[in-house]
Amino acid sequence: MTPPPHDRLRELLDAVLADGNDSLDEMARDAYSSSFHFSRQVNRGAGESPVALRRRVLLERAAWGLQREESVTDVAFAAGYESVDGFARAFTRAYGHSPSRIPPLGERGHWLDAPNGIHFHSPTVLYVDNGTAVTEGAGNVTMMMVRHDLDDTAILLDAAKALDDTEYRRKRLPEHRVLAWSGPEERLCEVMFHLVSDKAPWLSSIEGSAMSTDTRDDVAALTDLHEDIAARWLALIRDIDRRGAWQDRIVDALCEPPESFLLSQIVAHVLTFSAHRRQLVRWMLHDAGVDVSGLDPDPIMWHRKQSGGFR
Repeated sequence: MTPPPHDRLRELLDAVLADGNDSLDEMARDAYSSSFHFSRQVNRGAGESPVALRRRVLLERAAWGLQREESVTDVAFAAGYESVDGFARAFTRAYGHSPSRIPPLGERGHWLDAPNGIHFHSPTVLYVDNGTAVTEGAGNVTMMMVRHDLDDTAILLDAAKALDDTEYRRKRLPEHRVLAWSGPEERLCEVMFHLVSDKAPWLSSIEGSAMSTDTRDDVAALTDLHEDIAARWLALIRDIDRRGAWQDRIVDALCEPPESFLLSQIVAHVLTFSAHRRQLVRWMLHDAGVDVSGLDPDPIMWHRKQSGGFR
C-alpha cells in the first residue's frame, strides 16, 4: 500500500498554530527547522509570515469566543496577549471596533481577510477557504496605506505627550495652511487636530451620522477621538473594499453649490493630506526637542513589524 504523500506545509502550519508556540523560534523548533528557513517556507507556502498568521488566527479565535459570550479577559490571555488593553488595541485594529462591540463582525462572522484562506473555524477545526477574498497584507495597497496612516497617527499622538503645553502650542510655521479652506496650521496642536479630526466630516457624510462639535485639541482628547474615528474609518474602508464600491459617490449638500465626490476620491484625498500632516508633525516634534529618530514614517518598515519582520 502506497503511503500518503508527506504534507510538509501542513506540518509547518501545525507548528505555527500549536499551543505554546508564541514566538518564531518556538514554532521553528517544533518543526525541526531554523527560524530563517521556517519563516521562508511558511511565507512561500501560505503567503503570510508565521507570526502574522498566528496572530490573525488567534484573533479570529478570540472573536469566535466573544460571540459565544466568553469574557474579553479570558480570550485576551488565551490569544497570548499580556494585557487586556493590548488585546483590545490589536482587536480594534483588526476588526474596526472594540471587542466589547460583538456582534456584528462582518459578512463572515469572526473571519478576517487572509491571503491564503486559512481561518479559525471551531476549537477543533482550521478552515481553508478557496475563495478569492482580497487580503489586507502586501497585496492590497489601499488597505495597507489606510492601516499605516491610522497606526502612525497613534504613534505621533503618543510622542506628543512628551511636550508641555507651551511647546505644544508654540507657533512654528507662521501663516502656514495645508488647505486654503481648513484654517491655519501654524502650531503642532493645529496640525494634530486636523490630522485626527479631518476624517470625521467624510465619515459623517458617508455614514449619514451626526458629526461631533468637540473642538478640543489637547493630546488626551485627540487620542480618544482618534480611537473612535480610526475604528469607524477602518470599518468603512473595509466595507467599501469588500463591496467594490469605490465608484459610489456621495452628494454634499452643504457645499455651495452641492458637490458630489467618489468614495475613491475621498480616500485618496484623506490619505494624501494625512501623510503630509504626519511629516509636519514629525518636523514640529523634532523642533520642540522630541527625539523622532525611532518614529520611522516608512510603510515598508511598518509592514515588516506588523508581519513579524519577514514579509
